[in-house]
Amino acid sequence: MTQLTAYDLKRKEKDVPFTEVTIEKTKRGGYIAKGINIHGNKMSGILSEAKALEAIAAGIAKQGF
Repeated sequence: MTQLTAYDLKRKEKDVPFTEVTIEKTKRGGYIAKGINIHGNKMSGILSEAKALEAIAAGIAKQGF
């Protein structure tokens, strides 16, 4: 895994890479990645447990839970 991507609602672009990513656990047990994109907009995306833990282990994201 090289980086996490999500949909940018403000610019209406798909697969925009995150920067400064923090992965948090939702109250229902899911995982959400929160960060900023290259244009300075806040972004978030829902992840599977495997993808979230892989991103933390690879050093792409910080663990926020």
